[in-house]
Parts: sequence; structure tokens; C-alpha cells
Amino acid sequence: MKKLFILSLVALAASGAGARHMGVEVDKSHDLWWNAPERPVLNLSLSDTTGGANAAELHVWLTADTMSDVAVFDTVCAVQLPARMSIDLPIANPGFYRCYVADDGNVVEEFVIGYEPTNIVSLPDAQPDFDEFWARAKAELAQVPVDLTLTLVPERCGEKRDIYMCTYRSWGGDTIDACVAIPKQPGKYPAQVYFNGYGGKPWSLDADGRPDWIEMQASVRGQFFSEPRNSYGDWIRYHLDDPDTYYYKGAYMDAVRALDVLEQLPGADKERLYAEGGSQGGALTLVAAALGDGRLRAIAPYIPFMSDFPDYFRIVGWPASAVKEAASELGLSDGQMYRNLSYFDIKNLARRIECPVFMGIGLQDPVCPPHTNMSGYNLITSPKELRIYRDCGHTVDYSDWNSRRDAFFGKW
Repeated sequence: MKKLFILSLVALAASGAGARHMGVEVDKSHDLWWNAPERPVLNLSLSDTTGGANAAELHVWLTADTMSDVAVFDTVCAVQLPARMSIDLPIANPGFYRCYVADDGNVVEEFVIGYEPTNIVSLPDAQPDFDEFWARAKAELAQVPVDLTLTLVPERCGEKRDIYMCTYRSWGGDTIDACVAIPKQPGKYPAQVYFNGYGGKPWSLDADGRPDWIEMQASVRGQFFSEPRNSYGDWIRYHLDDPDTYYYKGAYMDAVRALDVLEQLPGADKERLYAEGGSQGGALTLVAAALGDGRLRAIAPYIPFMSDFPDYFRIVGWPASAVKEAASELGLSDGQMYRNLSYFDIKNLARRIECPVFMGIGLQDPVCPPHTNMSGYNLITSPKELRIYRDCGHTVDYSDWNSRRDAFFGKW
């Protein structure tokens, strides 16, 4: 699981000779998202940053996150600074919208708002052989012995838990590396696996941080602890032209194999297995629940990657640019590219999830935008809870998230 920096709403400084130095403070007391019958309203406090009074031209407009070049609302008005203004936003459709506030042609504030997020519809686009594809992959994985080895790391052990590095085998025979913390006292313990973010670096597992839990930091092939073994290059581009050999077929099976390992760890209670991860780790958490044969008691994915590729690529620069470049090099049309990716789209796996889900999203996330998070979340039919972090980019507020995750797992 990759720990990522929080991206807060930051005012963009006005620049250029014509700037009027408008300061904008947005009322965030409503957390910048609304559900009907509430109507979205922007409450703005406007000032002149030079400290004086001034006339200004306020320009406010909105674009849908999937259509950044089309304004769904646009208004211009003259104001005398300082001023307070309330602007009703006539949003009709569920979704996320980027709001811009400008003065004299200079954008001084930019942020994302949401309307009816749990009613966003992004229908699955799974291929006819989708279920067969994953059944075959799991059968192939089952033919590979786990071959788990645990190596004690004495200098990292604590008073209540021992730390081990471990290796095991996964789909295709790949060797996977991981780190685990196991309580010293014999007994049965809940066990949690953390899945890593894309390109994330290992973080130090606190030996006694959760002394009554078994914890596992898993890797997927060529990443995290297994990065020295990487033979796949830029993972998301690897064999994009063939779903049977595409990187994420193996990586998704690595997520399933992590559950096989978690069950085998000394003291693991097979009735209390949990998973968590952010970004790519959030996707892998959802995959483990969808393909893991019901072994997970509850999961906590946040800011998940790999969901709703057609809309995703309309919103983001990366990974859309890398994947489209690879598709072009391979001679794939957009249709072929999206068909291949559909096997790995979280929204196509979402309805397979049977365990309770606690999901966190960053409303200002530019990497895995909230639209893509919700496209999968809204298709999950098991018990679920959502936490939207108003000011967060590609992260969650861990000071809030960790306690909520613990309470959610404790509930189940």
C-alpha cells in the first residue's frame, strides 16, 4: 500500500498585467457534494488581496469531468469587492463537475464538486467469455504450488510480534515477495493483507502497531518488494494486445494468491480475513474480494485504480497516454484496446463482491478521479459504506481513515 501525499484545494495565483488580485474563499461546510432534493450552491467570499475595495468581473463556470471542453454552467457578473455571493448551480445529472472561478480572465480557484454520486451510472462492458476467462485463470493458478517460505528478520521484531520476509509462487510460476507481522503469542488472530500502489515503495511495518493482528504487505509481480524481479517494464503497457498474457492477468492472480498465503500464516483465523489498499492497491483489494471465492470477511479499498476505462481515459492524462501509445504501437484500434481492458475493469468485477466494503475517495483526485471510483462502487451489491474526503487528491486523510477502517472491520 503506497502512502501518498494529500492534495488540498489551493487557490491559483492570478497572473498577468490585467489581474485584479481577487481573493476567493469557498464555503466548504457542505463538503462540496450534494444529494437531491438538495441543490448545489456555491457560497463565495470575495476580497481584493491588496486590502482595498475594487470593482471586479467574476466569472464562474462548470464542466462535467468527462467533458472538460463543454461548460454546463457559465455566468459572468460585475462585483464590488469585498463581497459575499451565493450561486445556484443548475446541475441536472449525477456526476462530478470541475468548478472554475476567474477574475479578469485569470483562474483564481479550481475544484471538483459532486452531485448524486451514488447514482452515477457506468454500465459493465464485460465480454461474453468474461466469467470463463477468470475461471480459467484461477484454475491455472491452482496448478502452481504456493511454496511459501518465511524468514525471520530479528532486528525488526517487536515485543509482541515477529517480522518475517517471505516468498511464494503465483500464476505463471512467478516468485512474489512480501513482509508479514505475526503475534508471538500462540492463538487465532484476524489477518489483514495490504496491497501495493502502482510503483509504490515498501513502507516500514510497525512490529507492534497492531499487536493482535496478523498483517501482510503483499506485492504483485515486479512491484513493491518484488521490483528487483521486474521483467515487465512499464506494467500497464505489457502485452496490452493479449488479455491472456497482459500484465494484470498475472497481477490479479497475485492478489488471489495473497489470500492463499494469508490463510497459511501461523495463527491466521480463516474466518477473519481482511484486505486494504489504495490506488492500484484499492483495485487489487476489490479484485481479491471478487475473485477470492468469498474468503474475505470485509475490505477497505480507497481511491481505486483500474475502473471504467472509457470514461477514465476521457478524464486523465496518465495512464491514458501510456496505454494509448502502447495500443498505437501494437496497431490496436480504440475498440480493440477497450475490449482487452474490459477483462480487467473493476466495474466488471464489482457485482461478484459478496463481502462488506468500506471505500474512501478523494474528491479532488486527478489520478483516479472520483467518477471512476463510483462507477465500480455503485455496482457493488453487498453491504457498503462510502467516505468522501472533500479536500483530498490521490489519497485519503489517514488520521480519519484508519479509525473508520478499524471500526468497519470490527463491525464485521
